[in-house]
Amino acid sequence: MSHRLALETSPYLRQHAGNPVDWYPWGPQALALARESGRPILLSIGYSACHWCHVMAHDCFEDEDTAALMNRHFVNIKVDREERPDLDHIYQAAHQLIVRRGGGWPLTMFLTPEGEPFFGGTYFPKQPRWNLPGFDQVLQGVADAWHHQQPQLKAQGRQVVNYLLASQAPPPAGEPPSVEDRGQAAAQGLMDSFDAEHGGFGHAPKFPHVPGLTLLLRQPGQAEVQAALLSLRRMAEGGLYDQLGGGFFRYSTDAEWLIPHFEKMLYDNGLLLRLYAEAGQLTDEPLWREVCGGTADWLLREMPAAGGGWCSSIDADAEGEEGRFYVWQRDEVLALLGAPGADAAVFAARYGLDEPPNFEGHAWHLHVAQTLPDVAAGTGADSAGLPGRLRQCRQRLLQAREARVRPARDDKVLTSWNALAIEGLAFAARVFAEPRWAAAARDALAFLRETLWRDGRLMATVKDGHAHLNAYLDDHAFLLGATLEVVQLGPLRHEEVAFARALAEALLARFEDRHEGGFFFTSHDHESLVLRPQAGHDGAIPSGNGVAALQLQRLGHLLGEPRYLAAAAGTIRRFAVDAGQSPQAFCSLALAMGEAAEPPPLVVLTGPPQELAAWAAALARRHAPGLCCVQLPADTTGLPEVLVKPAAQRAQAWICRGPQCLPPVDTLEALLRVLAEPR
Repeated sequence: MSHRLALETSPYLRQHAGNPVDWYPWGPQALALARESGRPILLSIGYSACHWCHVMAHDCFEDEDTAALMNRHFVNIKVDREERPDLDHIYQAAHQLIVRRGGGWPLTMFLTPEGEPFFGGTYFPKQPRWNLPGFDQVLQGVADAWHHQQPQLKAQGRQVVNYLLASQAPPPAGEPPSVEDRGQAAAQGLMDSFDAEHGGFGHAPKFPHVPGLTLLLRQPGQAEVQAALLSLRRMAEGGLYDQLGGGFFRYSTDAEWLIPHFEKMLYDNGLLLRLYAEAGQLTDEPLWREVCGGTADWLLREMPAAGGGWCSSIDADAEGEEGRFYVWQRDEVLALLGAPGADAAVFAARYGLDEPPNFEGHAWHLHVAQTLPDVAAGTGADSAGLPGRLRQCRQRLLQAREARVRPARDDKVLTSWNALAIEGLAFAARVFAEPRWAAAARDALAFLRETLWRDGRLMATVKDGHAHLNAYLDDHAFLLGATLEVVQLGPLRHEEVAFARALAEALLARFEDRHEGGFFFTSHDHESLVLRPQAGHDGAIPSGNGVAALQLQRLGHLLGEPRYLAAAAGTIRRFAVDAGQSPQAFCSLALAMGEAAEPPPLVVLTGPPQELAAWAAALARRHAPGLCCVQLPADTTGLPEVLVKPAAQRAQAWICRGPQCLPPVDTLEALLRVLAEPR
């Protein structure tokens, strides 16, 4: 084998470089070979932290007999879904259409030499089991069908592509529900599936649906807010959150949030950082600050990439077993804490070690099993000193855990996921007044700007100094949101405002659908694929169209730029009818619609720096979604007209809501009073 994958930046592709399969990365060489040879393409999409990707790789791709079948009959292409979300979007949608159920990873698709999908699945075992055929059977069956029924399979692939093209066309013109109703409809749809006992939505498996929880948190009704807070509390106290090392795992395998799928993804943690910090604005419950602190500590301790920015993920597996790095034996914990001492007793009661093993019948995954008052009552421990004792216990166990064989880390830097982490960390830094988090967010943004922004073009990923791949809609939209959050960390910096404007201009120039409104997922000069994705609904991460609309609105008000507001309005119109049909799937768009109907305040602070910082800190503690607060140093020049304010000897605040601006106020009390007044 030529080990072509060893030359790639993706750690996932490199993992497969030694397979006996004759793998190609997606690109002109593989596609040309398929066309010239007339062989179908076997497309395998996964990512490095994926447990079942590892299982299929070990059982099938490392097997000589299976590899021989693959090499004889197919052009084999391996894709990292994190580097090529465009391909993943297309072929996940094709899988849904062909198989009539949701996909996932590993994704296994069979394509014509032109890239049109005619058959597929997700994980296949080597031998038949779990009502799944063996992979060798699948390979031989597809090869035989291609040999005997090639015209029919090509026609099926063309039909699939035509259906996908039709499904993302704008709906027939109709009157969508009013903007004011959209958030309420989405919230009601979420509440219909809300789990009132455990929080979250629906049944197992459960994912942290951040756009949905964010929408509920911002509703005027207390039932919706309490539903969001209950969900956040249950996730933080369950096994979805790493009780020792901080940070969240990807999803829960059960409805109670107890046993996760153990991979940790950067995007989840960036999104959840912001969401828990927003909860911290609403209530003074210490849990929100603790979770943000633990997640930020995990991010800054375990995820920095060698050259700058943050790594993508941490694997679910260690030493070939999922969760091995994180789970415990009870005797091991008690020995580390000095059993049968009091520390061991209170820790066991608090984190579920007094219960039967909860992980595969033989080990314990830590979760909050009892409240602190119940632990104190049951063990006779002093309640006042209990949090400190438990903190010391966690530190001792974390130190012991660090000596284990660590799960692999995917150390490529992704623009979009880094942007989510920057935004979350910067927002949490403002809410909880943590300068270390603020500095880390600002440094990460500077790294992305210097490394992945080149001559007005954004790249999607970098590893070992090699930045490449055209950036996608999500990269631009999420990075715009991160930049606007960093702008608010301190005195206004021209380079950050200029970068926000440049990102917005790139969005409009390279992604906007100038005929129907909204944005394509790929740029106008992107590689030609069988489909150009364009969607407004949320997935594992927020919708790029929803986030683009939201952030363009905010930047449009900040800079007084009507083109940005018009592009956001076009995006809302483009997806409004779709959102009306399934509102809970369009929560990010609903957030943008809400701010379109009622623009959040823009607060411009002028005066002495120390006073400005104090005023900005007071505003950051308020729950005022979308409020933008910028601090203007006295010598600031070259500002857009909307930000030009006269110099002042003492602090002043200028408040605008959309195009309407109020006279300045010169006390913090007056500022807070004006912001609290109903529109």
